[in-house]
Amino acid sequence: MSTEKTIAIAGENALIVYFSDKPGAAVSTEIANTAKKLQTYLGATLIDLVPSYASLLVIFDPFKTDHHSVNRAICTAINASTKSAPAARTTSQSLVTLPVYYSSESGPDLHSVADNAELSVEEVVSLHQQGEYQVYAIGFAPGFAYLGEVDPRIATARLATPRQHVPRGSVAIADRQTAVYPSDSPGGWNLIGRCPTLMFNPQATPSMAVAVGDRVRFEAIDRATFIAMGGVL
Repeated sequence: MSTEKTIAIAGENALIVYFSDKPGAAVSTEIANTAKKLQTYLGATLIDLVPSYASLLVIFDPFKTDHHSVNRAICTAINASTKSAPAARTTSQSLVTLPVYYSSESGPDLHSVADNAELSVEEVVSLHQQGEYQVYAIGFAPGFAYLGEVDPRIATARLATPRQHVPRGSVAIADRQTAVYPSDSPGGWNLIGRCPTLMFNPQATPSMAVAVGDRVRFEAIDRATFIAMGGVL
């Protein structure tokens, strides 16, 4: 196991694995693949796995296993992931394409992002679509995926004053991250468009449109297509 990884006790029935001190696509991929292997290794003894930017929280049933056994399973999973061939290590990932209606109507900060970058609106939209973004973590709200990283030319600081209400499906940028708001909520990210895809649906299986380790691309659609796909303005 790489020396940069550490495993620490996070409670009476949990361990946390720190993969790196810096998030990134490779780290996210390794976390996702390690989590997948742990699901197999731990089986019914596993309660939950909570991946983040550079760590993985492993919660287990203390009546079925213990810290020592789970620690050993984690080390085995990490080693198996590390030794896998690069091509094999990406087989568990999905490439998800999300449609976006980019406009001032659906993205009230689109023009300010363009002004800040000294680019045209069309250039901002093009650069946002050109990227292929890794799902680094899911948090804040169910289905809220932190995606990185946007082209540095369109990286934009968070709003000085967060909005009280951000509509579900809003596509946003904050610094070098982008995301789709899965539900109506407050928020301080810069809104550049709207996505009709449900990012979280508790009635569906799986309930979230993306998972940690997945890759995401955005594809521009027009207003009529957005509405036809179920989008609401």
